[in-house]
Amino acid sequence: MDSSSETSPAAPLRTIPGSYGIPFLQPIKDRLEYFYSKGGRDEYFRSRSHRYQSTVFRANMPPGPFISSNPKVIVLLDAKSFPVLFDVSKVEKKDLFTGTYMPSTKLTGGYRVLSYLDPSEPRHAQLKNLMFFMLKSSSNRVIPQFETTYTELFQSLEIELAKNGKAKFNDVGEQAAFRFLGRAYFNSNPEETKLGTSAPTLISSWVLFNLGPILDLGLPWFLEELLLHTFRLPAFLIKSSYNKLYNYFESAATLIIEQADTLGVPKDEALHNILFAVCFNTFGGVKILFPNTLKWIGLAGESLHTQLAEEIRGAIKSYGDGKVTMEAIEQMPLTKSVVYESLRIDPPVPPQYGKAKSNFTIESHDATFEVKKGEMLFGYQPFATRDPKVFDRPEEFVPDRFVGDGEALLKYVMWSNGPETESPTLENKQCAGKNFVVLITRLFVIEIFRRYDSFEVEIGESALGAAVTLTSLKRAST
Repeated sequence: MDSSSETSPAAPLRTIPGSYGIPFLQPIKDRLEYFYSKGGRDEYFRSRSHRYQSTVFRANMPPGPFISSNPKVIVLLDAKSFPVLFDVSKVEKKDLFTGTYMPSTKLTGGYRVLSYLDPSEPRHAQLKNLMFFMLKSSSNRVIPQFETTYTELFQSLEIELAKNGKAKFNDVGEQAAFRFLGRAYFNSNPEETKLGTSAPTLISSWVLFNLGPILDLGLPWFLEELLLHTFRLPAFLIKSSYNKLYNYFESAATLIIEQADTLGVPKDEALHNILFAVCFNTFGGVKILFPNTLKWIGLAGESLHTQLAEEIRGAIKSYGDGKVTMEAIEQMPLTKSVVYESLRIDPPVPPQYGKAKSNFTIESHDATFEVKKGEMLFGYQPFATRDPKVFDRPEEFVPDRFVGDGEALLKYVMWSNGPETESPTLENKQCAGKNFVVLITRLFVIEIFRRYDSFEVEIGESALGAAVTLTSLKRAST
């Protein structure tokens, strides 16, 4: 099902419903509801949408006092209004990557890194060009290094499964992910450097200092409120861990640093941006996306597994001469659809923000709303990408949703800070590594079904994404 509302007459004008309540007190009350009420953040938005009978409304967003001085946002929950967040002619993206607060630049070497820059800022184009160069320079290494790294991963999972009857995926998956990124981007295995196997732990600690104000770690509420949501964690506590990561990139990313110089970006600033792009953007995304993809495919069951195995092995045989090649990958429509469906149903970065540059109107499926210059817009992506007026069975994982004519729906898959049908440019804020992330997630599915006919999983929760435990791996029969 597709929405034809784009060509329908303008919906009636309506005042944006909702209220921000009493300053200071209401944002704290809303924060407690957002993190700790039954149903969590989904229910926080769902209950207000039902109350106001609108997918556009006013609300407070955490963290609020004392970290964020202004928690007021206009919430967008449908697929029609949501894309305004990508329109940089209407919204500003400066310092909005994490929402109504910005982490201290002491966590990024004193620099506002690319994710916090608006495209109108001159440094944005220079740094995004650097990211494009890093991606292009690694292109010939991606497939072989992925195969090498994930062969190692599945061998270790098989050993663990044989020993204990189950194997936890997340920790070893994170080790493999960073090992692969080092090999692919820099032709350097980080585990053979001073970093050893410490990178995922170092990154997770550093990310906590960046995202703590909007995370729920499952601690008792009064501890989380005191330690994470009310005051910032002091940046100096994580400096030594951050420096270890910085030193790795300084030694490994020499080619990228040389290119930065030609682009007019000083070495130190380039390194902090490379670190952020690899550790926060890419590793952080894979840390969530790979377990989520494994979860959904695992829960879908053996019938889907059989279809994927047949498609993947057939394409590799017919189009890759027994090897994984780009030509073979492009002959796997179900595999590609499964990856997009995982990104649709569980986008790795749920929130998107933009600040209105001027007065303008936005449309939901039901109404038109006036937005004033300076107002903050917030989109909660899991609702927009599960919009029942766009998607049939929006709450279900439908593996072949984007096969054939279903590809028309890809414009509503917006995980990358832009529609899947568009491409990152110097002029927009779409993720520079959008196509890279989709490719390696397809490779992840391919490496699974090259080896196994089927697998079974147990699913738990973590602060970021799903916690996946493999309970069986059925070796490939053909």
